[in-house]
Amino acid sequence: MSTPELIRIVSRDSPMALAQVERVRTELAALHPGIRTEVIPVKTTGDKWMGDLSLVEGKGAFTKEVDAALLAGEADLAVHCVKDVPADRPLPAGTVFAAFLKRDDIRDALIHPAGLTLDELPAGTRIGTSSVRRRAQLAASHPQLECVPMRGNANRRLDKLAHGEADALLLAVSGLERIGRTDVIAEVLAPEVMCPPIGAGILALQCREGDTDVIDIVSGLGDPDAHREATAERMFLHVLQGHCNSPIAGYAKSERSGDLSLRACVFTPDGKTVLNAHEWAGPLDPATLGTSVAVTLLRQGARDLIDSIAH
Repeated sequence: MSTPELIRIVSRDSPMALAQVERVRTELAALHPGIRTEVIPVKTTGDKWMGDLSLVEGKGAFTKEVDAALLAGEADLAVHCVKDVPADRPLPAGTVFAAFLKRDDIRDALIHPAGLTLDELPAGTRIGTSSVRRRAQLAASHPQLECVPMRGNANRRLDKLAHGEADALLLAVSGLERIGRTDVIAEVLAPEVMCPPIGAGILALQCREGDTDVIDIVSGLGDPDAHREATAERMFLHVLQGHCNSPIAGYAKSERSGDLSLRACVFTPDGKTVLNAHEWAGPLDPATLGTSVAVTLLRQGARDLIDSIAH
């Protein structure tokens, strides 16, 4: 194996994405001190478009330009949040995941200027979020609250909150940790209260499949538990074939014993119908576990539910 002297890393150009790249650079420098890295930030369609994501290819809007830079040879390594990488179709031809980093916090956080918890919010409180997953779960558990559309990176949403465009926000704990803004958290919501998105808290490293030298180097950053969890979750989403307007949530968990479980839900947008499944892998491999949980939900009517939602 020949060791490259420089690895060019492409990523979205948001503050959070660049913070994620710095984590990769730090871990890579600790593992391979002699390798230099260069950051290539790109602005994606999803970052530029503040409207409904279904009008601009859904979640693929956050990865298309990054993938293009990698495939064009302008970069050697891409850093993605797994939750932003579409699972209803394969990775772009010619690319592979080389590693999944150790998982960060999967939970959502409530941000409220006065420090109120979710259960303390008065009726009519405006929650800033455009996530169909969050909106459906709030509709089911706290129908007295009002969701107002809000997109943009975490810093931009915090600015909008400060300017009165909403009374409270829901943001990912891991994202707030990455940008150093955990000080704004009023309450961290348990997964049982707000089930996270598929791939929450996991960073994926993507390479061209022919770049075996780069793959061998960055694969050392991989975490086995994160790999198993991501594999189960992405297979679950692949079998369901959900679209960007599908309120789907779920997370896999690796126990110290090595056991792997997957809990998942599918909702109607109004939160009035909730389909649940929770299975342990036992002798099953992660991909088979993801398939099994998806089939369980399909037997409950998930296909008709997902297909009935406009996208």
